[in-house]
Amino acid sequence: MYLNEYKKDIYSQGGEDGVIEEILKKINLNIPNNECWCCEFGAWDGKFGSNTFALVEKGWNAIYIEPDDTKFSQLKKTADSFKNITAIKSYIKKNHKDDQSLDNVLLKTDIPKDFEILSIDIDSYDLDVWESLENYTPKIVIIEVDGRIPPGIILRHSDKVIGNSFSATLQVGKKKGYLPICYTGNLIFIRNDYANIIPLNDKYIEFPELLFEHTSLKNKIFQDRDPFMWLTLITPPFLFPIMRFIKKILLKKY
Repeated sequence: MYLNEYKKDIYSQGGEDGVIEEILKKINLNIPNNECWCCEFGAWDGKFGSNTFALVEKGWNAIYIEPDDTKFSQLKKTADSFKNITAIKSYIKKNHKDDQSLDNVLLKTDIPKDFEILSIDIDSYDLDVWESLENYTPKIVIIEVDGRIPPGIILRHSDKVIGNSFSATLQVGKKKGYLPICYTGNLIFIRNDYANIIPLNDKYIEFPELLFEHTSLKNKIFQDRDPFMWLTLITPPFLFPIMRFIKKILLKKY
């Protein structure tokens, strides 16, 4: 199974609406929509480029966070029409102990600790914010990565670096107990206790870097800068231990 086959945009920009819809079908939460929760920031007006507003229209509860004055006024208008939205004007800080950390902001809301979807898109310390989250364990996490940086490079946003790399995001997700299952420009993770429900091909589990490369594979299979990416696609699973060793050698060039 390759989840990018289900890409569809209603409000999202990279097909996330369709991918999330398919993931939710697979994991079958078996609870009514008005008991489901999502959190998204920066939320803009709640609709533009949203990975979760299509769910809000179906009755999901949402915590939408936006720091910009103009955008928040637009978000407030959306929340006036959708009472299942809690609109919060706040920056989200990367330090867990800060009053504006995600933990402390969510603590002031009714969102449960085990909520369904967290979507992070603040164009900066996205990865640090997720890493700092301690009291909440969303089932699905959607987080922006810098698609200009190929797999194998570990870079995190800082005063000197803009954006978080694919591989750095993989590292944090694994440490926090999540499996990457789709890449759309955002990297989509599912919590490990739900991972066995998603029939993901073994090669994407063993080599999640393939999620990054697969989208344009047909156009670049013989010109990819890293032969590892296409070689692993034609490798049978019983040779994966050997490929893991090859991977370590190939990625040294980055």
